[in-house]
Amino acid sequence: MKLFALPTVMALLACLGAPLAALAQEGVTDTTVRFAQVAAMDGPAAALGTGMNLGIRAAFEEVNRAGGINGRSLALDSFDDGYEPELSVDHVRRVIAENSHIALIGPVGTPTTQATQPLATEGGVPVIGPFTGAGFLRAADMRNVFNVRASYDAETERWIKHLVDEKGLKKIAILYQDDGFGRAGLSGVVAALDRRGMTLVAEGLYARNTVAVKSALIDIRKSEAEAVVMVGAYKPVAEFIRLSRKLDFNPVFMNISFVGTDALLAELGTDGAGVIISQVVPFPQDTTIPLVRDYHAALAAIDPAAKPGFISLEGYIAGRLAIEALKAAGPTPTRAGLLTALAGLSTVEMGGITLQFGSGDNQGMDDVFMTVITPDGQIEPYAG
Repeated sequence: MKLFALPTVMALLACLGAPLAALAQEGVTDTTVRFAQVAAMDGPAAALGTGMNLGIRAAFEEVNRAGGINGRSLALDSFDDGYEPELSVDHVRRVIAENSHIALIGPVGTPTTQATQPLATEGGVPVIGPFTGAGFLRAADMRNVFNVRASYDAETERWIKHLVDEKGLKKIAILYQDDGFGRAGLSGVVAALDRRGMTLVAEGLYARNTVAVKSALIDIRKSEAEAVVMVGAYKPVAEFIRLSRKLDFNPVFMNISFVGTDALLAELGTDGAGVIISQVVPFPQDTTIPLVRDYHAALAAIDPAAKPGFISLEGYIAGRLAIEALKAAGPTPTRAGLLTALAGLSTVEMGGITLQFGSGDNQGMDDVFMTVITPDGQIEPYAG
């Protein structure tokens, strides 16, 4: 239930002298704790928002089946921002004004979180597990944001270490989305190359929520790049790779985790063979990890047809982090209490996966894992 009229009701009651504090439920009732997700649920980045949503709900329903937290069930309301900052701002403002959610969880994208983070910070709203590796969300003074994943700088450093230090390649180009997300990746690549006394041989960009990559491909192909690192969403990235194959341009293609691995696989088909993707959570089929086994069971419980994947696993971990914080927040959780609880979670053990936080460190995991698309269209760990 979304109480879109609540700000109006509050204003009317204020005029009548009713105490506003009595209405400040912050998403908590005697039976329920509500979280809000503002993310792409439709359009070219929809698989990212829906994947995070699936994983978060799997974690929430898992704890709900066990009786919830202090007798309250966890609920998730999702708001589609289409991966557009303006719409994301509208939704976050409404979430804050309605005061009917304890926290934001699983937002998707750098440009959207760049626009909404100041609102959440000013409003004292916790932001848990954003699906972005942007550096600004990892600033030492960012006290209301709690990241699960490694940063884009960590991913891009791992790329260049592999391509240059391990493979000896000299000519690296980049395709990136022309916004804060793409520029964050570009900055990381440039810095990693600079540490090795190198520069990019070509740069190509495209506009967010489009697949207009032909001009970028023309420029990059002219450079005769040996590798193209890619900071984009799955549809434009797939379009770039498909067109490259048609033109017999076959450098090493290296993608960032945000691309959405399963969606990229589906888009590329046979053109995906050999494409490398960095990941920030473990391989979702590795059931030797207890957390991954739990995730499989939780996923099957809410959707037997759902296929385990990197995005929903990340959402599941974000959901589990929110659950641990709620447990620590005590029997009467509030936004402020949840923030205090999150800040106090220095080490969170999740069955073979450990999230570690500390003073000035709001990022739980630092690992980057490499995967590759096989000729038969599967994804497997990449050994190099």
